[in-house]
Amino acid sequence: MPLDLEEQEQVAELRAWWQQHGNLILAVVVAAALAFTGWQAWRWYSSSQAAQAAGVFDTLAKAAQGGDAKALRDAAGTLIESYPRTLYASMGALVAARFHFDRSDFKSAKAQLQWVVERAPSEDFRDLARLRLAAILLDEKAYDEVLKVLEAKLNPAYESQFAALRGDVLVAKNQPADARAAYQLALDKAGKEQGAFRESVRMRLEALGG
Repeated sequence: MPLDLEEQEQVAELRAWWQQHGNLILAVVVAAALAFTGWQAWRWYSSSQAAQAAGVFDTLAKAAQGGDAKALRDAAGTLIESYPRTLYASMGALVAARFHFDRSDFKSAKAQLQWVVERAPSEDFRDLARLRLAAILLDEKAYDEVLKVLEAKLNPAYESQFAALRGDVLVAKNQPADARAAYQLALDKAGKEQGAFRESVRMRLEALGG
């Protein structure tokens, strides 16, 4: 059926509009399709990476339990090199750090903890690694390094523990007034459920005459 005059004008307008904007619309559609495809591919890739990393972490955990240093080092290296963006890499580094610390290999322990501080995607893991790294440095009497580690912005959940550790460093540096202030802050920030921790800090504060 032939188009009437009004319909012909509408078709002409549509053709003119499409000629003006068609390429842009086509580009947007193609970009959206590519973005969706890329997102789906990234989801699959992330899921695949996490599944593979979980398997390597399981190997690392079993090596730690069995005291197999070589298998643990191999698994930890694979996680860090091949799956650095996964949480399993951070967890593996923390487990490896504890394994090395228990065997007095402080250099390896610090290297694992430093990796977590610098690369972990989780803020909690980074703060936990800082806390453990600072404790090792305190044992090594590297007091200025400890204070530098403790200067980092942290999750409030760890504030009391960081303050207590800062107090320990200041006691070692013979700065009792500053140490008392740090211990008091640790007590103020500690939750009621942290009974043992609060008692430990209170005893340290009393020893300074606080």
